[in-house]
Formats: sequence, structure tokens, C-alpha cells
Amino acid sequence: MERTGLTRRRALAVAAVGAVPAGCTGAEPDGGGPGGAARTTAADRARRAEAALRRRSAAVSAELLAGYDAALAAHPSLRARLAPLREATARHVTALAPADGAAAGAGGARGARSEGRAPAPGARASSPGPGAPSAGAAAADPGAALAGLAALATRTAAAHTAALDGAPPELARLLASVAAAGAAHAYLLGPGARP
Repeated sequence: MERTGLTRRRALAVAAVGAVPAGCTGAEPDGGGPGGAARTTAADRARRAEAALRRRSAAVSAELLAGYDAALAAHPSLRARLAPLREATARHVTALAPADGAAAGAGGARGARSEGRAPAPGARASSPGPGAPSAGAAAADPGAALAGLAALATRTAAAHTAALDGAPPELARLLASVAAAGAAHAYLLGPGARP
């Protein structure tokens, strides 16, 4: 008896060949394919980690910004010296804030980023750690206020430098620039700089 038509073995071979293209496609654009969920999760984790690092870094710069605001409120005579440094720091806070604008602080950087402007004077982040120079109140003496700002700028630069370790390349470049600017602020506020 001669066999005609499709045998069971041939039918399985045809089914297997037809299934290869679908099985070899990998992850679909929506992450629904094999391994797609893991890749999407890793990408989401990376985005969340970067947003958290941006929030922390923006909060650090917001402390320096609050220090400038306090010094300017207490010593209007320092305006010519501090205003350009304060404005640069406000731009740093805005640049460091996550794309969703959720920076730390009482609405200062958050609302400013969404509207494309620098945070308003008085925008504050969380309070500094123990033993850190306070950004909330300036010393009564202008020289002491400048020294306090210089210490705060040094701390800010060190924090941004430390954050470079886990930062993605684009954010690392930004953090390096902001850290260098913080070091320059510390120098310009120090006793060797011209008033």
C-alpha cells in the first residue's frame, strides 16, 4: 500500500519549520516576547536609578542655592559677588532634576523645571546632615557668611564627584561639570578671591 498525503512525521516537521520564525524573533517591541520582560525590567530599573540619582544631586545643589539665598537676604551688600554664583547654581538644580521635574525641595526646582525657568529664591531642599554648614541661615558677619558658603560649595562639589561612580555617561558628564563649578564657587568665595 502506497502512502499518499501528509504523514504524521512530515506534519510535525512542517509545523516545527513554521514555528521557527515566530520563536526566533526575540523580544517584541512591547516586551512581550521571550526575554522581553527581563529587558524591559532592566531598562526600567536603570531609568528609576538615574531619576533617583538626579533627585539626590538636584537636592544637593538646592542646598547650595538655599545658602546663597540666605546670604543674599542677610547681606544685600554681597549681591554683586553672589548673584552670578546663585544664578549658576539655580541652573544646576534645573539641569540635574529628573525629566519629570520631581526634584527634592519645597516646589522650587520641581515647578521651575516644568516651566523652563530657574528655581525661585528661597527654594529649599532637605536640611544638611549633622556637622554640615547650614544653608538656612547666614552668619551675621559677611566674611563668615562667605566662608560658610565656600564650605557648602566644597561639600556640594564633593557630593557630585562621589555621585559619578554609578551615573550613566550623560549624567556623569553633567555631574562632573557641576562638581567643577562647585569647586570654582568655593575658590571664588574663599579668602584668596577678590571681593
